[in-house]
Amino acid sequence: MNETRGESAAAAPRHLWVIGVLALLWNAMGAFDYVMTETRNEGYLERFTPEQLAFFEGMPAWVIAAWAVAVWGGLAGAGLLLGRRRAAAPVLGVSWAAMVVTSIHNFVLADGAKVMGAGGMAFTAVIFVIALALALYARRMAAAGVLH
Repeated sequence: MNETRGESAAAAPRHLWVIGVLALLWNAMGAFDYVMTETRNEGYLERFTPEQLAFFEGMPAWVIAAWAVAVWGGLAGAGLLLGRRRAAAPVLGVSWAAMVVTSIHNFVLADGAKVMGAGGMAFTAVIFVIALALALYARRMAAAGVLH
């Protein structure tokens, strides 16, 4: 039995490792997208239309900051999940909330749906659902005593 700070930690179920590794890889792709977009990598950005590039370049600083919190929070949260740290739950929750903020800007305040098209909307919905599922999963693992 593991003892941490006087508390007994529950054994980590196998699904924690599977979900943790998949979450780390998934969020690493998001971090890669963020870095390539923000550094204006030509090879990466050539797959986007001129309208999409203009949309990205026109994002206000607060949206880029929220996007950074979403991306890097997701990556950190996945690492914390693999490290069985209780902090994974709030970090992944903040990451999801930051994604909500960016989505409000992109699809409510700006013309993101028009610019990104149905495929962009669908992919954003997938990202949104995965981020929420990871936050809820980490919360459940923390409540079960798996994270300490």
